[in-house]
Amino acid sequence: MTKIRLYLDEDAMSRSLVFGLRARNVDVLTASEAAMVNRPDADHLFLSAELSNERNHAGIILASQQRYSTGEELRAFMRLIASVSPDDMRNRLEFLSAWV
Repeated sequence: MTKIRLYLDEDAMSRSLVFGLRARNVDVLTASEAAMVNRPDADHLFLSAELSNERNHAGIILASQQRYSTGEELRAFMRLIASVSPDDMRNRLEFLSAWV
């Protein structure tokens, strides 16, 4: 079964969150690793579409900044990844708060 791949923009790429996701074998690419820091949102969306190998995007997960602890964010991401397939996530907008 194919798993969801995550691309985290600079607003969501805390080291502890990235480390926690990778420790759980989640495929994560950060804006820093992709040389995308301080780029417009449209550029991040374009990169996301390229990562899904299609013109559509692979899905967007929105999270409130500074609202949740790293542990809460990590658990929410893991719930979402365990519950939603990459195909179901395609072109979908998901709020992380629904998974906390």
